[in-house]
Amino acid sequence: MAKTRRNARTLDDRRREGYLSIGEAAEATGVSAKMIRYYESIGLMPKATRTVANYRVYGPEDLHTLRFIRRARDLGFPIEQIRILLSLWQRRRPSAEVKRVALVHIEELERKIRSLDEMRRTLLHLVEHCHGDERPACPIIDELAKP
Repeated sequence: MAKTRRNARTLDDRRREGYLSIGEAAEATGVSAKMIRYYESIGLMPKATRTVANYRVYGPEDLHTLRFIRRARDLGFPIEQIRILLSLWQRRRPSAEVKRVALVHIEELERKIRSLDEMRRTLLHLVEHCHGDERPACPIIDELAKP
């Protein structure tokens, strides 16, 4: 126990070492504290360093990783692809591997775009044929109610 106490640091000690609290890390990276905890729980991020009072603190490398994750999420990468990209980033990979992951993601985005466009066209068609008045007949409801 004495050894743990000697090596344990307070939040102020950690701040002097360049660490931030979870709230500060969230603000600095644009990733909510809830998501930071989630990323830790699924192993996307390493477990946070803790203070003697058991507060999570994050150093510059952690912030860099959080920004990487946030950018990947902004581009729509799913968690498992982000896990692969993080691994490739951290081990100085050949860019061909990174490109392969990005191309797979682009294919998935294009599939989603086609699906969304089909939904949009269907809804536009239904809206164009709905009178939008006091009558009960409505092609939108009729389409939704189909067995």
